[in-house]
Amino acid sequence: MIYRSKAPLRLGLAGGGTDVSPYSDEFGGAILNATISLYATASIEPLAENGIIIEALDRKEEEHYEWAKQLPINGTLDLAKGVYNRIQKDYNLPTTNFRLSTFVDAPAGSGLGTSSTLVVAIIGAFVEMLKLPLGDYDIAHYAYDIERNDLGLAGGKQDQYAATFGGVNFMEFYDNDKVIVNPLRIRQEYLNELEHNLVLYYTSTSRESATIIKEQQKNVFQKNEKSIEAMHQLKEQSKMMKEVMLKGRLNGIGEILDYGFEQKRKMATNISNSLIEEMYVAAKNAGATGGKISGAGGGGFMTFYCPKNTRYKVIEVLNSFGGEIKPYHFTEQGLTTWTTL
Repeated sequence: MIYRSKAPLRLGLAGGGTDVSPYSDEFGGAILNATISLYATASIEPLAENGIIIEALDRKEEEHYEWAKQLPINGTLDLAKGVYNRIQKDYNLPTTNFRLSTFVDAPAGSGLGTSSTLVVAIIGAFVEMLKLPLGDYDIAHYAYDIERNDLGLAGGKQDQYAATFGGVNFMEFYDNDKVIVNPLRIRQEYLNELEHNLVLYYTSTSRESATIIKEQQKNVFQKNEKSIEAMHQLKEQSKMMKEVMLKGRLNGIGEILDYGFEQKRKMATNISNSLIEEMYVAAKNAGATGGKISGAGGGGFMTFYCPKNTRYKVIEVLNSFGGEIKPYHFTEQGLTTWTTL
């Protein structure tokens, strides 16, 4: 038997960064995001021979271990090993020899929540194999706890919940790791138009999001008024985005994204850079009314809102920077697991 899972990556549309502690603990955060048809997948295949094999097929990385209750965290395939170690600790698994294989449809550090989505997918494969009694909120929080506490990786909370729940969601974040996921019932014609108008562009660069996030956290700890006020405005941006999407006032999306782009740059240095600024200006000159940097910033994916038929001119201009337009569709389904022969 092979136990499989897949979880969707997400586009953060508004409120990005307000899900990160300590801001969310002290002030409460709010984010609007939507999952898309790019995935992290995981498969667990039991083996007859002794040992554990972990492989990331997209990164061409592979490690072999003798069976053990805890695998070493050494900088290679640590997300997979972190999940195994935690599940082994919490559920005291029997001696089971297996191959764990993963694949992600976007590069690490690209701003679509790849790491957290991969953790959710790996948890899903173990849940399928072991029939663990975990619901959606349980899985999302479990993934967050493994990343932030077990592995010590800096970041927010939205990615784990987006990957687990799927769809378009308005999420609220509070202290004590309290998260409320509010699914939004967006009319299909609105989603069709948003999908047509929202161009997803990979800058062909990745970045270490933890460095940017740690600076953002430091700014809150040190009561940096400019940074904190920018986060307040981004939280308001998520509410503005929720209203225009529910009411179908899609032409307002570009301006809301543009406003968020201005605020995002105030949260920490290195969120933007000269190349990103040049791309942004060029896209707006070609007809985009706004855009944003995905994830923590500094590189990776960018999205641009292109009303009417301006997407084609915007794509032409963006292609001149040497990046890549990424096709996608919005998805409703979150984490999915199944068993096959």
